[in-house]
Amino acid sequence: MSRRRTAAVVGGVVAVGAVVTAVTVFSLANTDESPTTAGTAPISTAEVTKETLVDRESHDGTLAHGDSTTISARGGGTITALPMEGSTISRGKWIYRIDNKPVTLLYGTLPAYRTLKTGVKGADVKQFEQNLWALGYRGFTPDTTYSWVTASVVKDWQDDLGLKKTGTVEAGQIVYTDGTVRVDSLTVQRGTVVGQGTEIEKITGTSPLATVVLDASSGRLATAGAAVQIELSDGKVVPGKVKKVATLVAKADDGQTDTTKFQATISFDDDVESQGMAAVSVAFTAGQRPDVLTVPVAALVALAEGGYGVQVVDGTATSVVAVETGLFADGKVEITGTGLAAGTKVAMPS
Repeated sequence: MSRRRTAAVVGGVVAVGAVVTAVTVFSLANTDESPTTAGTAPISTAEVTKETLVDRESHDGTLAHGDSTTISARGGGTITALPMEGSTISRGKWIYRIDNKPVTLLYGTLPAYRTLKTGVKGADVKQFEQNLWALGYRGFTPDTTYSWVTASVVKDWQDDLGLKKTGTVEAGQIVYTDGTVRVDSLTVQRGTVVGQGTEIEKITGTSPLATVVLDASSGRLATAGAAVQIELSDGKVVPGKVKKVATLVAKADDGQTDTTKFQATISFDDDVESQGMAAVSVAFTAGQRPDVLTVPVAALVALAEGGYGVQVVDGTATSVVAVETGLFADGKVEITGTGLAAGTKVAMPS
């Protein structure tokens, strides 16, 4: 997996070396006593800025729709209809048909695991009734009890689906997902005779997600909820957040140490058009310094006494001020030094 600091950051660090070798080495004592006159003042200047400096580390990733989930048959029969790959399926629509009967997609986190009929109580009843209500069926109150009123409404629903009006719901008649899904791939063909547990298709969510695999040394960068910057294949940079992080352990052969990596799944803050599977670059925050003084890295000068300074431009004169450097990022460097403040002008190489 490719890892790199943001290009501007790397370029900034190189610039420090360039400054050291390219400029005259200043003596801090001499320059304090004898400021340079306007005749030798530099042509180009930059201002000291107070800002939050963020150091980002970029890793290659893939844009797709996240991990897929398998949909398997809940009973035996012949597959008579399948959705198209890449299509989306929402609540109330069939996800496949078996023996010409629809298996209907509903929303919920609790899988269908038993027959729902009059007298049954539980959280699965309420989840099912909430779906009926969302589909526009009325005449009942969604609760945890499957009453004769529920059964009556179910008959109307079954009639609309072209099913026999039994008033009971078999577990194999419905499939629950977290929301609208996208058909990623089909495992069987129409006309296939399947048994219980046969894989029918794979589904994903409908929103594009970026996936990045990080080595153990970089795993600290990915924490759930952390903000990132994603560069798309067309060069556009958009914000996102780490949605989840999974640990991947690859078993080693011949008694070697197992390899641990971390897979970060990243969602986008704004809508991003699906581009199929594409390469992306994800910039994680490696370091951050809020409300610090910064200058362009190229503004640093080498001091004869050691360390670095900046050449302050004050009207018609310049003087060198020694600085302590902190975080380097985005072509800038954090500095502290006597008399420096936001707005102070410093010399830049011409």
